[in-house]
Amino acid sequence: MTTALVATVLVAAGVLSVPLVAQAAQAAQAAPAAAKTAAPYYLSLGDSYSVGYQPGKGATVGYTGYVATRVKMQLQNFGCAGATTNSILNSIGCAPPSGLAAAFHPVAYPTTTQEQSALAFIAAHPGRVSLITVSIGGNDVTACAATADPVPCVSGVEATLKTNVSSLVGSLRSALVTNGDTSARIIGLTYPDVLLGDYVYPVGKANASLANLSVTAFDALINPTLMAAYTSVPGGSFVNVTQAPYKLATAGDDTGGGPAKSAQVALKPYGKIRWPCGRSVSSRTSARRATSTPTPRGTRSSASSSWPTTSPCQRRPPPAEADRR
Repeated sequence: MTTALVATVLVAAGVLSVPLVAQAAQAAQAAPAAAKTAAPYYLSLGDSYSVGYQPGKGATVGYTGYVATRVKMQLQNFGCAGATTNSILNSIGCAPPSGLAAAFHPVAYPTTTQEQSALAFIAAHPGRVSLITVSIGGNDVTACAATADPVPCVSGVEATLKTNVSSLVGSLRSALVTNGDTSARIIGLTYPDVLLGDYVYPVGKANASLANLSVTAFDALINPTLMAAYTSVPGGSFVNVTQAPYKLATAGDDTGGGPAKSAQVALKPYGKIRWPCGRSVSSRTSARRATSTPTPRGTRSSASSSWPTTSPCQRRPPPAEADRR
């Protein structure tokens, strides 16, 4: 899933719309004269997705830059690669080796937490914040990949995910209301299945079993839990960016037509594999290859628990599977 497509999905989903921009403009008109022409603020919180991390490139403009441009808002990026739902609430600052801040429109917070820094910004700019996006949770479950059966491990983390994310969005909503940003939206994003690449990578040490189990972990456990947390507050939304078909963006590096999910693609040295896995491996590799959590393009809907628990990377899917797609 590329950054341009994330921005397209957020707007197309109806959570970022012309009325939202209009409301932000009205709020600006009510502000002091010096702020009348200033665009409203868009705050990004989270982990490596929020800072646009890519292996070999580090932090990039990411999806947040596309969204900010599309909705004509001023981006303030509080993201920290490596963040967990616990560290976003409790860890001071964001610096190597444990964290990597955004390269574009970063907000430094060396003496406070990511959450507290965002709350302070909202308080310092009353009536000026119109949008907050959050991408968090994947790093909470990375240790589960090393267990014999990651699904029970992920199940054990569910409560922590829900508690921490609910606390975060609750604090953000309270701050927005207190400071006159009652029309601002808080949008949580799905966490893509970052382990699909394990079906074929690394060469000679691929772990197809882990890739298969990861489908259950993300589709039936992680993302439904995140959805419940993000939508627990008024104005909270959950956008399933991973259900959007690959190559439907109107700008950036994801334009053009894309194959069906059941299509096979040739990828050296693996031979023919399902194209969602091919995109994951060829464009991002797997999460275990890099220290970040790269986004595999074109994965199935991560918020749905109705998908079959077979890896989309498998070379010869059962005939009946096509009927369920």
